[in-house]
This record gives sequence, C-alpha cells and structure tokens, in this order.
Amino acid sequence: MDIKPISDQWRIPDPLWGRFQAILPKYPVSPKGGQPRLNPRRVLDGIFYVLRTGCQWKAAPREFGSGSALHNYFQDWTRRGLFREIWRIALEEYDDLKGIDWEWQSIDGAMTKAPLGGEKDGQDPHRSGQEGGQALGPDRRGRGAGGGGGGRGQRARQVARRRDVAEHAGGGPGADPRGAAALLRRQGV
Repeated sequence: MDIKPISDQWRIPDPLWGRFQAILPKYPVSPKGGQPRLNPRRVLDGIFYVLRTGCQWKAAPREFGSGSALHNYFQDWTRRGLFREIWRIALEEYDDLKGIDWEWQSIDGAMTKAPLGGEKDGQDPHRSGQEGGQALGPDRRGRGAGGGGGGRGQRARQVARRRDVAEHAGGGPGADPRGAAALLRRQGV
C-alpha cells in the first residue's frame, strides 16, 4: 500500500516540537516484546490533525499511525493533563513571537434562532406546543383534555399527578382528590 506523505502544514514546527518533547511521557520498553511504541512526534501531529480537521480518528492518514492508536494516546495524554501543558507552552511561544496583550481580552458570540425552529408559541416560547393533552394518538388525532389516554398509561399519570398535587397542597397522602382536581383546574391543568 502506497502511503502518501502529509504536507508540512500539518506538522508541528521543529522549535515548538523541541519544547513539547520535553513534557511527553517516557514509556518503558516492554520486556515481553510486542508492537513497538509509535513515534511520539507523529502521534502528536496525528492528534492535532484530527483536532484541526474534525475528521474521525479512523480517517486520520495512516502516516500518523492507526486511528485507534492515536485515540489511545489522546486518551492517555488527556488523563495526564498533557494538553493543558501543551496549551501553556504554545501560549508562551506565541507570546514570544507575536505578543499577547494580557490586559485586554474579548469573547465573541452570537445567538440566532434555529433554522427550522418554527414560530414562537404564545407567552412561553420556550415551552412545547404539545402540553396538556395536546399530544397526538396513534391515529394522529388529538386526545383532548378528558380523553382516555389512548391506552398508554395517560390516565394513570393524570390520576397520579392529581394525587401529587393534593399532597403538595397540604392534604397529605389521604387527601381528597376532588380538592386536588379543583386545584388543577384553577391552575389550567
């Protein structure tokens, strides 16, 4: 199989690699033999390739190593806090090269409506349009507030909810459910 070389744009520059190499864990050689460890520089290049492109681990070029090996190194190095240290070193390097104005920082963000979000739903736009008996039954018709529940335990939930409201209203477990039903009607439930 012919492995196509990756361009240098996906590689860590030599001066920065020298600083990262000092903090990478040293793995002992296994006395049992087995598969040798991957080149740590290729592994770090591969991890950054996946993080920069957003590709899946298995889609990373084989030049970096297998996707599962890259992911295993990523998991191990994350547990060790290595990427936090890499971030610190990279910030120092950037500060040396370009300079960071540590006194001034900003965050940019935007909030927009979801593309298929629909229209606002009355006074409470955050609430679902399918509340209070508006859910559709298997025949795609509304059940209505007093319906039997369509055999899905709806009726049992309504009774349980009335009992819970009665207990919350101070009636306790033996409270009159008719008083709870009146309370629910006043609340619009």
